[in-house]
Amino acid sequence: MTELVGKVDLPGLDSSVEVARAYVRSTLRRIGRRSVEDIELLVSEVFTNAVRHSGSGRRNGGVVTLRVYDDGETVRVEVTDEGSSETMPQVRERPSLLSEGGRGLWMVHELSSSWGWGQHDAGRTVWFEVRI
Repeated sequence: MTELVGKVDLPGLDSSVEVARAYVRSTLRRIGRRSVEDIELLVSEVFTNAVRHSGSGRRNGGVVTLRVYDDGETVRVEVTDEGSSETMPQVRERPSLLSEGGRGLWMVHELSSSWGWGQHDAGRTVWFEVRI
């Protein structure tokens, strides 16, 4: 059974990305997870996208919610933002080594066991799962 092991609301600011990483690291270590580097990296990418491409990062007082679940075999992370009518999450083909962007969801696709996103009344949630 999947259990919610942590939830935090953070300001939709670039400075919150490191806070989100640290929160996930400490939450997972608290429950005995030790190899969390890939999960931290993916949190960085998804949280950064939420701040840069949604209403959460575009308006004063915007919030991004981070939830962490664990079922003993798989860690699931959900990042919920206020959404955007202009952009939809999409994986680009393998980005060039010289490109300055476009790697975030590509890395999520490559490093997670599954991922996806959904629209809802509160905005948009991007989630990923990593088997431990």
